[in-house]
Amino acid sequence: MVKVFNFKGKSTEELQKVSNDELFRLLNSRQRRSLKRGLSDNKKKLIGEIKEAKEGKNKNPIKTHQRDLIILPYMIGLTINVFDGKEFKPIGIGAEMVGHYIGEYAITNKRVNHGAPGVGASRSSLYVPLK
Repeated sequence: MVKVFNFKGKSTEELQKVSNDELFRLLNSRQRRSLKRGLSDNKKKLIGEIKEAKEGKNKNPIKTHQRDLIILPYMIGLTINVFDGKEFKPIGIGAEMVGHYIGEYAITNKRVNHGAPGVGASRSSLYVPLK
C-alpha cells in the first residue's frame, strides 16, 4: 500500500490551495521569520521565473545561486538547477520538500577519496618498492 504524504495534516492538493496566512502557521519559526522579513530582488526575480515555468511560459531551465529560498507548495513538480559551488545540480521539487531550503538538496561538498601516497609523501613511503 502506498503511503500518502501529508504536510502537518494537509495533503498536497490542500497545500496548494491554502492561503499565505494559514501556510505561515504550518511552517517552522525560522521559515516564518524569513518570509515575513520580505524577499530580496534576486529572490523576487527567481520566484517570477518559477511562476512562469509553472504556467508553461518559460521553457528554459531555471538556474540559481539562491540556496536560501524556502520551498513553497506552488513549486511542487518543478526542477530547479541549484549551484553547489562548482556546477548546477538539478533538484526535482516534491511535496515532502515544502518548508525546506533548496540549498539543502544541492550538497556543497563531496566525499573525499584518498589515493595511495606518492613517493616522498612521508618518511615511510621512501621504502615502498616501486613497481
